[in-house]
Amino acid sequence: KGSFPYHYKKMVLAVGPHTHWIDVMVGFAARNALNITHARFLGKKELFVGPLGWILRKMGGTPVDRFSKQGVVDQAVALFAASETFILGLSPEGTRKRVDTLRSGFYHIAQKAFVPIVPIGVDYAHKQLIIGEPFFAGEDQDADLKKLTGFYSGIKGKVPAFDMRHLRE
Repeated sequence: KGSFPYHYKKMVLAVGPHTHWIDVMVGFAARNALNITHARFLGKKELFVGPLGWILRKMGGTPVDRFSKQGVVDQAVALFAASETFILGLSPEGTRKRVDTLRSGFYHIAQKAFVPIVPIGVDYAHKQLIIGEPFFAGEDQDADLKKLTGFYSGIKGKVPAFDMRHLRE
């Protein structure tokens, strides 16, 4: 449901609610169906060793050092700067558990990289992917995150107890 903004060459896809490991598989399927197979995701560098590292890279994974002085946000911003086209998919909750607020890392990445945020909802109740309107992170982070929370609060996750419907106003 909705239209994917193919006209943007760089963007952050804020995909939620993330409530179960199967969401990742649904994300890969959606990535293929939308023909954005070049979309990437971040993973801790420790996962990218040996055969697993090769597999994760083939799947679109990009290693980040969580303990680097540069910080994960700045490492992600550098990835955007180093590429002519770069799409990064992230979970705005930062976990598969129930949250009361969104994490802000994806927001800061988009803001520092000057790329739009595209909200994507995985709605298990209606078996659909919901593509929201792209927007650029503004000066009022609280207002922007509240808008995003409103988007996700109407979407039923795979594990309803962990989705964001409890945040409805």
